[in-house]
Amino acid sequence: MLPMRPMKLGGDYLIFGENSLEYLAQLEGPRKKAFLVLGGNFLARSGELQKIEDILTAAGFKTETFDGVEPEPSITTVQKGAEKMLAFEPDWIIAIGGGSVMDAAKGMWILYEHPELKSIADITSPIPKLRKKARMVNIPTSSGTGSEVSRSIVITDPATHVKHGIGDMEMMPDIAILEPKLTVSLPKKMTAATGMDALTHAIEARVSRRANPLADTLADRAIVDVVQNIQTAYNEPENLAAREKMQVAAMIAGIAFTNVSLGIAHSLAHAAGGKFGVPHGTANAVILPYVIKFNSQDERAKKIYEEIAKMLGVSSLTDKIDELNRSMAIPQTLQPLIQDDAAYDAMIPTLAALAKADGCTKTNPIIPSVETFEKLFQQVYYGGEIA
Repeated sequence: MLPMRPMKLGGDYLIFGENSLEYLAQLEGPRKKAFLVLGGNFLARSGELQKIEDILTAAGFKTETFDGVEPEPSITTVQKGAEKMLAFEPDWIIAIGGGSVMDAAKGMWILYEHPELKSIADITSPIPKLRKKARMVNIPTSSGTGSEVSRSIVITDPATHVKHGIGDMEMMPDIAILEPKLTVSLPKKMTAATGMDALTHAIEARVSRRANPLADTLADRAIVDVVQNIQTAYNEPENLAAREKMQVAAMIAGIAFTNVSLGIAHSLAHAAGGKFGVPHGTANAVILPYVIKFNSQDERAKKIYEEIAKMLGVSSLTDKIDELNRSMAIPQTLQPLIQDDAAYDAMIPTLAALAKADGCTKTNPIIPSVETFEKLFQQVYYGGEIA
């Protein structure tokens, strides 16, 4: 086990439940300027963006919008957003979207507060002090990443297609607002991917070498709530009760993992996702059962997985995850998602080196060698067992 670290359970406030957006009216600041960071245009189409802007305007805020954050945010997007922030000078940065939007906004926040930082290489832990210019609100529109209560971001270098994970408690958002209505229009594929991302967060936090009793309690609750509600949210998109359960589960899984870290399901997913464009949550969903089987060589991890299965009332945790994946059209291997065997095989040594160096690897129950990572990458692509 690794040494204990201090726990942080979020920023200043966590607001959740229907009509949570009304909390925006309580924001205060010397300049009364809010910079909104968005992904696609579905918020505008649904009328929710106008609702948010109306609340802020009624509270005396001027707003500026940066939209078009891509699914795997690049440092180029982060730099463009920071430039707009420097011109607008907001005292609140409000990220409204999925994990990519929230990650990009955190990166913009760093460069806005510290314009001397220019490149992805400059954004490293420890992050210099923030909040001299602005504070941050995160409003998730999906239920999975936990970025609204996370100290971590993942930013892609477009030149190398490498995802860079950066973590520092300084990036913990000040306020998280969870409005379940914002997740109703989430496509079924994204509901599945982000929900399984949350489940992966909770399970990996549970077996982390940095685990502690408080994080265990949060992770266990998240696991139960995701398993009990993800299929309802998938099959009944407008079921607000299930949507809210998923949002809160994703949040508390985020609190758990941001304090105790993750494992090699994320290391593998980061590497394969960065090089082949596999959506992060989907990659995690595919990879998780293989990692559970691999980690079960460790007696402590095996016992925890068995405890989770008992808590869920099933005989096998991997079988349950496979069942959830099948019910939501998630494949059992990465092969159908990449569909280029030759390119994948040629990339395996690079993927293995990236996964070995990933920050999530050091808290996995077993620390694989590069050679073992190569075998794992073969397994999650083609299926079967490690030879």
